[in-house]
Amino acid sequence: MFYRVIGLMSGTSLDGLDIAYCLFSLKDNQWSYSIEKAETIEYSKQLRDKLIKAENTSSYEFVRIDKEFGHFIGKEVRKFIDKHNIEVDFIASHGQTIFHQPNINLTTQIGDINSIAAEARIKTIGDFRRLDVALGGQGAPLVPIGDRLLFSQYDYCLNLGGFSNISFEKESKRIAFDICPLNIVLNLLAERQGLTYDKDGLLARSGKVDNTLLVKLNALDFYKKVEKKSLGKEWVIENVLPLLKEAKISTIDLMSTFVEHATDQLANNINGDVLITGGGAFNKYLIERLETKLNYIISRAEPIIINYKEALIFAFLGVLRERKEINTLSSVTGAKKDSCGGIIVEY
Repeated sequence: MFYRVIGLMSGTSLDGLDIAYCLFSLKDNQWSYSIEKAETIEYSKQLRDKLIKAENTSSYEFVRIDKEFGHFIGKEVRKFIDKHNIEVDFIASHGQTIFHQPNINLTTQIGDINSIAAEARIKTIGDFRRLDVALGGQGAPLVPIGDRLLFSQYDYCLNLGGFSNISFEKESKRIAFDICPLNIVLNLLAERQGLTYDKDGLLARSGKVDNTLLVKLNALDFYKKVEKKSLGKEWVIENVLPLLKEAKISTIDLMSTFVEHATDQLANNINGDVLITGGGAFNKYLIERLETKLNYIISRAEPIIINYKEALIFAFLGVLRERKEINTLSSVTGAKKDSCGGIIVEY
């Protein structure tokens, strides 16, 4: 079987819309893949501001943003298809997470898939998280099924995005969880310095670690949990930002301290050779600090995989949904059962 799919990802760091044209084939019960074309569409300041403010807007405006963002996505996908003159079987879209509070059975991603399908003129699959949450799961992370079936040669798969998350096999089950916030905090601090992000970790490298703050960050209750766990920006707002505010140190020292905190938490959860993907893989200082704390081989994926792995995996989740096969693992999310999540909009 052969599938031509466009995977879409818009992460918590709000860098832009990742579009990846992916090919998948299944032979002798083994999946293979390739990313043939990919690009990131940077959000305008106006759109980015709307997405940031969406959680605090009126219900009417929230629905308007959902539709508007869906039409934006669909138009960009149509441009991408026409530009590259490609044949596509369907689109698989993650959307933009606005609320993620699985403890109260709530997760919401915007970017209306009906609007995407209408603009792109192609079948679209989306809304991958809510079934798992309805089944009592965390609705995250969803990437581990792709790690298992597409990247099985690595002991650990570590993604360094807005949040860091990891997946690995344990006793024939895939285990995965969020480790700690990462770029969602580092980018926020970089913005105070007039930058969208800290290129190569240069600012963090030039700062000093505040041990008092480091101890407080490492002592947060979340890190003591042993059950399935996932993070959302609400947790960062309630638990991390107040600690940073009360520290009364420079922004650069906050960045240096947070990198030290994040690499402490990452190292605590890695016990084998690891594949690193996500934007944080380009943060040279972060990787250097992590390497000093590990005795295992760190492999950085090729740049196109680092940049577009999540879009690739959501394309793959779409393939599994199209085949009516499991694409969400209860061993990862804590749900009552494995499930096949996603809503299909035919065009």
